[in-house]
Amino acid sequence: MNTPEPRLLPWSGVDGRPCYLIADDGGEGPVSRLADTTETVQLGMGADVLAHARALIPDALPGELRHLAECLTVALADALRVAESRGRRLRRLT
Repeated sequence: MNTPEPRLLPWSGVDGRPCYLIADDGGEGPVSRLADTTETVQLGMGADVLAHARALIPDALPGELRHLAECLTVALADALRVAESRGRRLRRLT
């Protein structure tokens, strides 16, 4: 029997290290569904932050730009983690 490859989850542990899920349910269990939902929310929030940034940048004050940069950094980190996780799962299918 083959052990399933761990799935990179869209959140990190308390120490900032990546979290993984090893599931033998084909990705249909409750943690897999929560991870799918979390990824969708993270990508949606990233799109919202990007739209806000585009509207704010032309007239933003320095403090607003700093806060915006922090929000964009979080959104980019989330999107990259989702992309890495999904890329790993796609490679397994090929």
